[in-house]
Amino acid sequence: MIQPRTHLNVADNSGARELMRIRIIGASNRRYAHIGDVIVAVIKEAQRWRIAPRGTSLSKEISKGKNHFN
Repeated sequence: MIQPRTHLNVADNSGARELMRIRIIGASNRRYAHIGDVIVAVIKEAQRWRIAPRGTSLSKEISKGKNHFN
């Protein structure tokens, strides 16, 4: 369960190292995001050599987590 303003580590090659979750796309009243949801997030920490700087808003899919519960 990922709440708003949660800081997440990134597992892709977008150049971002850490994201902060803002909203869930397609869910107006849901508070928590789960694996498989697409979220809107802001880059909080980025690698210097990438194009996307800190503060850029983007949408990402949650693909994995520490605990997988059904």
